[in-house]
Amino acid sequence: MISTMTTSVSTILKIAALKMSDVMDDPMLRIALALERISPPESPAPDFDSASAFLWHVEPDRLAPVAEVNGVALDLLVGIERARDTLHTNTVQFAKGFAANNALLWGSRGMGKSSLVKAVHSDIVASGLGLKLVEVQREDLPSIGRLLNLLRASEHRFVLYCDDLSFSHDDQHYKSLKAVLDGGIEGRPENVIFYATSNRRHLMPRDMIENERGGAINPSEATEEKVSLSDRFGLWLGFHPCTQDEYLDMIRGYCAAHDVAIDDDVLHAEAIEWQQTRGGRSGRVAWQYFTDLAGRCGLAV
Repeated sequence: MISTMTTSVSTILKIAALKMSDVMDDPMLRIALALERISPPESPAPDFDSASAFLWHVEPDRLAPVAEVNGVALDLLVGIERARDTLHTNTVQFAKGFAANNALLWGSRGMGKSSLVKAVHSDIVASGLGLKLVEVQREDLPSIGRLLNLLRASEHRFVLYCDDLSFSHDDQHYKSLKAVLDGGIEGRPENVIFYATSNRRHLMPRDMIENERGGAINPSEATEEKVSLSDRFGLWLGFHPCTQDEYLDMIRGYCAAHDVAIDDDVLHAEAIEWQQTRGGRSGRVAWQYFTDLAGRCGLAV
């Protein structure tokens, strides 16, 4: 990258000691000056005390603070109690400096995978532990080594988080991720843990696994490299479709938290009709019904 080819201190001193005519006569010095002019300025060191959550951006590399994390309270996540308690315990251990595992939250869409990560982080921060959440986009995974270098130098502890993680057959981004988990000489920084959400347990489509196995000379090795990526997560937390009772309990919880008064029979009838129009029920569908209900009651949520 151009940013890694900026003029060295020795080159700058050499240029300073020369006359401009001498510089123009030296092709290498002219190139060095040109690179210096077009190179982007160095990004300022991130101020990790400015926020509890950050977004990772590239070109140029920077960590943008998030003033307020968009999420729901931990106790409003109904129907995923086992995953909730397991992830919370693991994250508290990490925040306190103890051993903890990377976690893959996989399963049904709309069942609160990403909401759980944000809710656990917010709950732990509220308890007084200085945990930072850093979200990285899947397409920015090739830059993750540079991000780790930034985080490694900090005294803070970080949950590195990637939402909706998955890979196609020609996608090479997964190789960058291995360094975050347990690959590479340096390994994962002691102050960084990685959480990812995905609809796929092995981070790749089932039909792709079957196709590659079917056409391979050695089927057992055809997709081992990609499938082994999910094996590097110490925690696999499955999220499954909710029952009707859990769906209704989610809505009742939202009503109680936002002081929305509604007859339970009316709520039951409207919520069932709402789920039928959506073709299924989930935590997301429950929230969407509640949003409609709150709007009809003249409330902002």
